[in-house]
Amino acid sequence: MIAPADKAVLRLAVGIGLAVLVAYGFALQMPHVVCLMAMIVLCKPGPPIPPLKAAAFALLLAGLLIMGVLMVPLLENYALAAVLLTGAILYALFFFGIRTGNPLTLLLLVVITLIPVAGVAEQALVTVISVTIAVGIAVGGLVGSLSHAFFPDAPGAAAKATKAQPPSRETASWIALRGTLVVMPVFVLALTDPSFYLAAIMKTAFLGQQAGSTDTRSAGKELVGSTLMGAAMALVVWCGLSLWPNLWMLLLWMMAAALWAGARIFGVRRTAYPPVFWKDALITMLILLGPAIEDSASGTGVLGASAVRVGLFVGIALYAWAMVWLLERWRAARRQALFFDRG
Repeated sequence: MIAPADKAVLRLAVGIGLAVLVAYGFALQMPHVVCLMAMIVLCKPGPPIPPLKAAAFALLLAGLLIMGVLMVPLLENYALAAVLLTGAILYALFFFGIRTGNPLTLLLLVVITLIPVAGVAEQALVTVISVTIAVGIAVGGLVGSLSHAFFPDAPGAAAKATKAQPPSRETASWIALRGTLVVMPVFVLALTDPSFYLAAIMKTAFLGQQAGSTDTRSAGKELVGSTLMGAAMALVVWCGLSLWPNLWMLLLWMMAAALWAGARIFGVRRTAYPPVFWKDALITMLILLGPAIEDSASGTGVLGASAVRVGLFVGIALYAWAMVWLLERWRAARRQALFFDRG
């Protein structure tokens, strides 16, 4: 009998393989974003989303896509107001995700940060990104539903799973503030050169959520370490792919990477790092590997461009670490001051 964690790992690997086949086989634009969206859906624990919830989430996602498009003229004409509005929306999304525990909130964070930046670069790019996000979610949802149909979890498995209690409103508000302050400076920086920082804004959205789930002691090890691990995974897959560069080898190497990381994400292999570390490493691998493949196809220097991206990602991770540390120090000092004032 296959354990539920093993089934989750297989669903992730098969889903990534199918996403690679669809995205690269049909030569979609920005194919790595399709794989990224599919991975986020497939990493969701538990059974597939019920149809009504899926429809509600799709409507929310569509609303954010429209809002992201409408944000473009605001950013071009009323930059300060648009940036403040984006910060408020990000805060609300972080707060909603923390209180509900819904991992798909990560999709909403990516949309609300990526679409406005892409729109500032080129209006046509918004359509491309919107299509790739929709295809990725559809592939992830389809594979998740089929795999659950063919390999259902044992009856009562979901009931046995202990659901963590959501944090208090005060704690959730503080974590949401932390995540927003991690994302917003990079979002503003990306507006100055959208084409260069497009991959960085995706990475920052994931780091913002990861920064909210870590503490100051392990923040540096998790935020920077997962980025370096993702870069190492991308290098291994690239070296393997260079031996025989074709679609089927890409599919097999990506599935192998998903199996290796998925075993650690879902607890099949116990490590010293939490599942979010390995999830961010797999995300980083996809964000780095996709542009490298596009650079190779266009004749651009792959190693130089990839080194710049890795350096940028490490810099963003170091900034996120510093922001978490500073905010926690400020919070501790504020609590101490309040304690002495009351005394």
